[in-house]
Amino acid sequence: MTDHTLTGGCLCGGVRFSYAGPLGGEVGAVTVCHCAQCRRAQGYASAVAPALAAGFAVTQGRELIREYRSSQAKVRAFCGVCGSPLYSRRDDKPDLLRLRLGALDNPPDDLTVEAHIYTAHLPAWAETDKEAPRYPGLEPGRP
Repeated sequence: MTDHTLTGGCLCGGVRFSYAGPLGGEVGAVTVCHCAQCRRAQGYASAVAPALAAGFAVTQGRELIREYRSSQAKVRAFCGVCGSPLYSRRDDKPDLLRLRLGALDNPPDDLTVEAHIYTAHLPAWAETDKEAPRYPGLEPGRP
């Protein structure tokens, strides 16, 4: 994985950040987590890319960021206004963050999911349905 210079933020636009450095690859696997905790925190699976904490900078809205200790060793960060997930970090790896891919403005084209994790926790409704139609926007008939 190559170094990237990226920007991102939350849904309401109150929090903005930048990241410069490697994303995934040498820093750790890009994953989609299907555990119950991620589904509850994200609304579905959580797509994350490991990043170096030193390359991450909040450029706007630091005061809006809330952190929630979701387990004994893990903190999840989100916007306190709109609830958008931003990153998580582990106490035992303070030099790393796991950036939420949905928070990036333009995820790099060379970023690929390296693993789906906690698939034993995947509920039947979440199984990939390759037969379901796909639309570039809303499904037909939806206003």
